[in-house]
Amino acid sequence: MKKVAIVGTVGIPAVYGGFESLVENLTLHASNDIQYEVFCSAKSYSKKQYYHNRAKLTYIPLSANGINSIFYDIYSLILCIFKKPDVTLVLGVSGCLFLPIFKCFSKSKIITNIDGLEWKRAKWSVFAKKFLKFSESMAVKYSDVIITDNKAIGDYVDIEYSKLNLVIAYGGDNAIIDGVNVGSEQDYYLSLCRIEPENNVEMILKAFECTDKKLKFIGNWSSSEFGKKLKILFSDNSNIELIDPIYDLNNLFKLRSECKGYIHGHSAGGTNPSLVEAMHFEKPIFAFDCNFNRYTTEDSAIYFSSSEDLEKKLSIFSVENLSFTSARMKDIANNRYTWRVINKMYESTYT
Repeated sequence: MKKVAIVGTVGIPAVYGGFESLVENLTLHASNDIQYEVFCSAKSYSKKQYYHNRAKLTYIPLSANGINSIFYDIYSLILCIFKKPDVTLVLGVSGCLFLPIFKCFSKSKIITNIDGLEWKRAKWSVFAKKFLKFSESMAVKYSDVIITDNKAIGDYVDIEYSKLNLVIAYGGDNAIIDGVNVGSEQDYYLSLCRIEPENNVEMILKAFECTDKKLKFIGNWSSSEFGKKLKILFSDNSNIELIDPIYDLNNLFKLRSECKGYIHGHSAGGTNPSLVEAMHFEKPIFAFDCNFNRYTTEDSAIYFSSSEDLEKKLSIFSVENLSFTSARMKDIANNRYTWRVINKMYESTYT
């Protein structure tokens, strides 16, 4: 039996977040000879349980988000020294400054997914960016295996650190739910993301403001001044509906199934789980034009670079064009972004 500890997420059962969904599905589809232990934030679970998906759950009395994530991850790694797992899977780089010490006291194989170049995100201060870049360098130097979720990030690791890495994305087939009553296609486009500048939220809203096409946009509008400002600016548009976060999977499935197409504005973060999930619905994908999104969609989506560009692309593409890209998205998703494929790739790194 191979013992694998997972460090760096809020925990499971997953409620929201790419890494949390990853752990949910790794444990759900785990081979019989693998025993997972997942470190969870006690602050995020009012009801605690000892096991989920056969994985043992260990609770840390700290928050897993913000600056607290550094101490949360280090606390988890200290416990791993005493628990002695065969493999320690670290998701994110927040606590990786501790890896040199961890390596001195543990014989565990260290596998780190460095996430999407976190230090480049616009939301961080200069100091935070420098710290995250340093943590990233520690992760690359002291991990036995580096996982990147997008070839563009893998190429960066090759160039920046001359370090071999393995590209493993995310599954998206978990978004497909059997037995939900779905109606015919409705006359709206759908967008779903955290409301942050790097996700080009304002660009998308401005494009739809200039059209008569309908948009349902799901996000955490009330969690930041940026989101609140956009909510005030665009709520009066009759064709734009700003929707608070939806955690009910059946409701999300219905909205994704009935939309005309998906608008994806992410410009950072590697392979975005929300994009690979949308690809499974065989809908046209309009994605912001960056190397991350082009790699994920194999250059087969419809790309935009500005509000004007998106407005134009929404107008000019014919039914035939959209049908082709819809079928292509589904085909790519089935070949590359299923949890059966992703789980097999992760487990291959444990040996």
